[in-house]
Amino acid sequence: MELEDFFALVHPAIAVIVVFPLIGIVTNRAWLVRQRRLQVIDGEKSKIPPVVGSEHVAIGNWLSISVVGVALLGMAYPIFSRFLKNNVFSTDSLRAFFVVAIFIATIASFTFLFKAKVKLGRNIFAALTSIGLIVLGAQPEVFRRDNEWFFSHYYYGIAAAILMIISVAITQDIYKDKQNRWRNIHIILNCFALLLFIGQGMTGARDLLSIPYSWQKEYLRPCDSKTRTCPKSTAFYVPINLEPIYSNL
Repeated sequence: MELEDFFALVHPAIAVIVVFPLIGIVTNRAWLVRQRRLQVIDGEKSKIPPVVGSEHVAIGNWLSISVVGVALLGMAYPIFSRFLKNNVFSTDSLRAFFVVAIFIATIASFTFLFKAKVKLGRNIFAALTSIGLIVLGAQPEVFRRDNEWFFSHYYYGIAAAILMIISVAITQDIYKDKQNRWRNIHIILNCFALLLFIGQGMTGARDLLSIPYSWQKEYLRPCDSKTRTCPKSTAFYVPINLEPIYSNL
């Protein structure tokens, strides 16, 4: 495996090792929190410990960090690998440094989102982080499957990341809202996010099958994905004349 292939696997590896286990833990804690709330409302003595609420919030924050981080990594690899390959820092330095600035601003905004205490501040940093992800994803180096956006790993990932950002931004509002409007919004948005994560698993596995090793790219590049055909080539076929062998048998 070449170094280029190793860096290409960092994004899916972190998703498998970190993100998806966290999704399972957060989903479990969310279910326990809801069960406990319903039992308390009904006047029952719940056997579920109160600590599941704080665990759900803490692990949910880690999930949000992981999802946004993986999204940034997934876009950073194709962008900067092609920047270096095409020498964009010299030929189009303005755009190159603009992209670097957007990366830094997005990470900074997401960091400040966790530290903001005022609602307006949380909303601003959430919006800036989301805009940063969208701007980075709009770069031509990022593979988006625009013609198949309804089954695109990129669009599922960006949507899931933005939903995680919104979840972080409205956490304090959930505790302050006595009518549970924000809690219901949180539940609906994260149920949709769970469906997106399932789609991420499917589309991510599909895209890994279509990404060749670096040494295979020159042979697979002429292939047409629409017609599912590749030009005939003798690169991997060496004809062997077996007639002399059979004649001696």
